[in-house]
Amino acid sequence: MRIADKMSFNQVNQNLTKNRSEMADLQNQAATQKRINKPSDDPLASARVLTARTEERGNTQFIKNINNARSFLEFSDQSLSELTEILVRAKELAVSQSNDASGNEESRMVTASEIEQIYNQSIQIGNRKLGERYIFGGQKTQTTPFNQSGEYFGNDADMKIQTQKDSFVAMNLPGSKVFLGRGLGGDGIVRAQYETPTDVESLKDFQNKEIERQQINEEVDSNFLTTRGPASESGRQNRSDKQDPVTGSVGVNLFSTLKNLEISLKTNDKAGVQEALDTLDQAISQVVLARSEVGSRIMAVNNTMDSLQKAVVDNKVAASQLEDADAFQVISDINKTDSTLKATLETSGKLIQPSLLDFLR
Repeated sequence: MRIADKMSFNQVNQNLTKNRSEMADLQNQAATQKRINKPSDDPLASARVLTARTEERGNTQFIKNINNARSFLEFSDQSLSELTEILVRAKELAVSQSNDASGNEESRMVTASEIEQIYNQSIQIGNRKLGERYIFGGQKTQTTPFNQSGEYFGNDADMKIQTQKDSFVAMNLPGSKVFLGRGLGGDGIVRAQYETPTDVESLKDFQNKEIERQQINEEVDSNFLTTRGPASESGRQNRSDKQDPVTGSVGVNLFSTLKNLEISLKTNDKAGVQEALDTLDQAISQVVLARSEVGSRIMAVNNTMDSLQKAVVDNKVAASQLEDADAFQVISDINKTDSTLKATLETSGKLIQPSLLDFLR
């Protein structure tokens, strides 16, 4: 077979181009410490790396959500802890003034002043803010939940944050449940569904159920009963308490309980003070129940946080194994390719011999 000069030249050119291309790729790997710098380097591994990075960024956002929810829940837990302490103090004062041996008209008047301060403090706890948001206002985070009379201006909806794919956790407790005892059972109040809609159909169903729930709750609110109130100097007074006409509510209104105790103390009503003891026990249990619910949510988000952090590390490890370059292997390949390139350059001159044109110059 006859070897033409053009064939020799093309062969030399191809070999040099190949060697220099390999050297450029290896130099790029050495500079970036990455084995994969473009999808064509390894299409299958590139797809897996992109998937791992997508999951990592999603998990990072979930971690941010959890940090936000955890601070909200921990502040709520701290507030409920303070509320429990002042209710326990109110019960201690009620016990001390529930009999004539340790209480008299003068001491009850003094105790009533402290109960009034406890009432004001409970209102302040109900109106606590974290940043610019009220923690006990439901989804109405920009509206003051309670006025000085204990009326509630928030709603009973939950603020939910996404902690994982298709997983949501409520980051708040509505003040109507904690302070007024609404939605605890037996009062006819319907709470919002726990499941969060994840598609259009479930969203429409959720909206329809929300409309029905609001209508039911408005009907319950219109059926208040007039029940026995605290004593006064002229006798008994009546007050309005949210209670189902048939079953009655298991929840209590903390503000009404404290205000009734205050009035009973001011009017020297020993029977009223004694009756307040049972209501205070229910109020304390109600707050403890709410605090346990917050605690369970904190534990849940902490467990989720641990899982997400481990997932972030695992994704980084998986991506690193796929795309990171082996430094020792890269350096070894660079030395090998450099030697090959030098050998190609040295032999190219011998392969391409002088032609007739070189003698005609």
